[in-house]
Amino acid sequence: MSSPSSSSDSTGVISKLKMPLEQESDEQTEVGNYFVANYPPFSFWTPDHKDSVHDVLNSPRPENTNLGVYFHIPFCRKRCHFCYFRVYTDKNANEINAYLDAGIREFERYAQTSYLAGRKPQFVYFGGGTPSYLSINQLTDLTNRMKDLFPWDETEEVAFEAEPGTLTEKKLEALRNIGVTRLSLGIESFDDHILEVNGRAHRSNEAYRALGFAKTLGFDQVNIDLIAGMMDETEDNWKRCVDTAIEQDPDCVTIYQMEIPYNTTIFKDMKESGRISAPVADWPTKRAWVDWAYNRFEEAGYTVNSAYTVVKDPEKTKFVYRDSLWEGADLLSAGVASFGHFGGVHYQNQADVGPYMTEVDSGQLPIFRAYPTNHEERFIREFVLQLKLGLVHPSYFKEKYGEDVMARFPAELARLEADGYFSFGEDEIRVSREGMLQIDVLLHGFFLEQHRDARYT
Repeated sequence: MSSPSSSSDSTGVISKLKMPLEQESDEQTEVGNYFVANYPPFSFWTPDHKDSVHDVLNSPRPENTNLGVYFHIPFCRKRCHFCYFRVYTDKNANEINAYLDAGIREFERYAQTSYLAGRKPQFVYFGGGTPSYLSINQLTDLTNRMKDLFPWDETEEVAFEAEPGTLTEKKLEALRNIGVTRLSLGIESFDDHILEVNGRAHRSNEAYRALGFAKTLGFDQVNIDLIAGMMDETEDNWKRCVDTAIEQDPDCVTIYQMEIPYNTTIFKDMKESGRISAPVADWPTKRAWVDWAYNRFEEAGYTVNSAYTVVKDPEKTKFVYRDSLWEGADLLSAGVASFGHFGGVHYQNQADVGPYMTEVDSGQLPIFRAYPTNHEERFIREFVLQLKLGLVHPSYFKEKYGEDVMARFPAELARLEADGYFSFGEDEIRVSREGMLQIDVLLHGFFLEQHRDARYT
């Protein structure tokens, strides 16, 4: 999926993208979340639509829809300066146990609905926060109780996010024993100064230790996360970070470009100082760094298989959670602030632990807001999310939705082709490397008119 306009030579010198970096240097990173995680945008979800979720849950179970299960564990040792998720760093063991118990009671209520009763998950995902913050006993008890409600015997993937500093060999053994197949390590950088400046709790020695243990325990795949363009990052250091990642030989690497959403420590500091642009690399620099990284990984035998990921063996290394969700799977999502959807109805739980616990304790599902999508919105959702993979097949959308994407978006597709971002073949739309590096800002042209310009919410 690489583009002729983005390449690197054996010396590691970063080639320029379509326009030289010095001509694009005014594209500073400003406050806002550009990442397209769902469609329609979250700002259109409202409490008025909560009944739509219950309508689906009271309907018969679907015959041919995969089910995923997600649980949000919002506890961390420390809040990163760039973090915008719902996390807590001040909860004791009793409070954590009470939260986990509430999560199980939430799952129990879902398991009693006609839509979900008896269904087995295709995938399970533990996100946060820091799921690996939990103790071995907490993890074992939690997962045993989850399996009683939604058995894992047919599950294709159990994904688990982990912060390296919270992992020991015994905890990793416990994760393997409870069925985790995809271990994702939030390393972000191998440089201790970068980790400290950006508020990460772990340091590089903990990352190396966790990777060393994980390799010996037989996980189906080990992923490491990296972030391009963090505070104080330099080109030379980024190159060293990428080369170090290659030396560690993970199955998969996920690379994000640094964003500064509104509810982050960095944004609060910017607001107090009156700054408009964030103290991180600008967008052209981040794109160039990720382009260099992808070329470097390809030289090492990896394959770029989405706008954010490289994998060592595309035949073996799959991301079931991502691929299934982007093809419309149901997602039973529990825990504070978590996002899920059933039968085309999106929902989000209460965003603070107090209201969340109160609603669970009262016997209610702790849903805060929802959005029932129509046929057209579901089609667009799958189309824009699958474009992040770099290749879509129009026949898929014709068969599933009766939509001819080429006829539906002729002007936008022609513009993206003229700009060198898209190309077309027999039953395929390909995204060039240049397009992949900025895919999230290219997707808004496919949104319905009423849903555009909502990326900052």
